[in-house]
Amino acid sequence: MKKTDILFTSILATAMTSSSAFAAKVTPFQSAIAEETFQTEIVNRALEALGHNVGKINEVDYAVAYKQISQEANSDDISFMAVNWAPLHENMYQKAGGDKVFYRKGDYIEGCAQGYLIDKKTADKHNIKYINDLKKPEIAKLFDNDGDGKADLAGCTPGWGCEKVIEHQLDAYGLRDTVEHNQGSYSAVISETITNYKQGKPVVYYTWTPYWVSGILKPGKDVTWLQVTHTAHPVTKDTTLPNGANYGFNVNSMRIVANKSVGEKHPEVAKLFSIMKLSVNDVSAQNQLIKDGQSQPSDIKRHVDSWIKANQRTFDGWISTAKAAK
Repeated sequence: MKKTDILFTSILATAMTSSSAFAAKVTPFQSAIAEETFQTEIVNRALEALGHNVGKINEVDYAVAYKQISQEANSDDISFMAVNWAPLHENMYQKAGGDKVFYRKGDYIEGCAQGYLIDKKTADKHNIKYINDLKKPEIAKLFDNDGDGKADLAGCTPGWGCEKVIEHQLDAYGLRDTVEHNQGSYSAVISETITNYKQGKPVVYYTWTPYWVSGILKPGKDVTWLQVTHTAHPVTKDTTLPNGANYGFNVNSMRIVANKSVGEKHPEVAKLFSIMKLSVNDVSAQNQLIKDGQSQPSDIKRHVDSWIKANQRTFDGWISTAKAAK
């Protein structure tokens, strides 16, 4: 073979490899929570703008998503999830392989608060400030809806991570005898809680932001956050906030987690994932639209279109910065 032929073959092979690596197959993951689709679809749009082939979102339990993404650690393709709650999901993340199998840089959505709340009327009347106060039988009975003498805490769906924190704290704060952790479909559990509130009944529940619940039961007006007397968390040693308040949970960030090979084979995607930022308030506003009935795929597509149009300069900046990294 002539040197020119060898050179041509080498150049062609390099070009084909580069092209193949660029036009990767993308598999997005999220849970079955419809409110997570908005942020996932914004990432999808950005990946499409970079020339990748984005497939349908896989809705699975978080633990399953981490496992499946970890199995693609060395793949030429891209698998990602835009709802890696840090530090809430840290145990699941590490159990699936941690930094050895995942690429994770940057914070996509910051300022995600979570914790326990009760209706403000009951809190003010009985001077309830801490979840620990529910250790008192006379306080717990105020929130008893089924007659067993225990407070009915609207809690967390199994498999989300938050349920393990709540279960840990029920033991740590001595609440097992006075508090019932109601689990199941969160949307069903919290809907019942909102109904009880509207009927004038005392309520105690767990929730997080961004989510539509705080748009209906407004903290400071309708409900109040409960604090804890001391940190008792299965993952982190201190949940105290800079202002001295302690709600028992860290303020989380939602991060984009992808298969490890993204950092090596798709530098433009690695850069994109590290720089994307989405306001927690924008997510909450979109979640409220879902609660108001705009929950169909066509609705969420419209929401994404509107967000990108309103933030075109930011979106274009992500793309140009990512392309420069390639």
